[in-house]
Amino acid sequence: MAKKESENKTTVRVGISETSQELHFEVSLEASRVVALAQESINNGKTLELTDIKDRVILVPAAKISYIEIGDTTDQKVGFTAL
Repeated sequence: MAKKESENKTTVRVGISETSQELHFEVSLEASRVVALAQESINNGKTLELTDIKDRVILVPAAKISYIEIGDTTDQKVGFTAL
């Protein structure tokens, strides 16, 4: 049986302290829910745990989070057009 893809997709970018790397992934949660989970993680010093749309679990220790960018996913068009 095929999985039904959730209509709620949110793009998440997490900057990792002491490195120039960042994590970039999509989750099947509303942006407000991701914000709440991130705030809880940072305020309590706990690991941020999110599952992306490919069912991969992403764990980030709160002490290593330098920033989190959260936004709704929009269809981005790529290609060339006539001017």
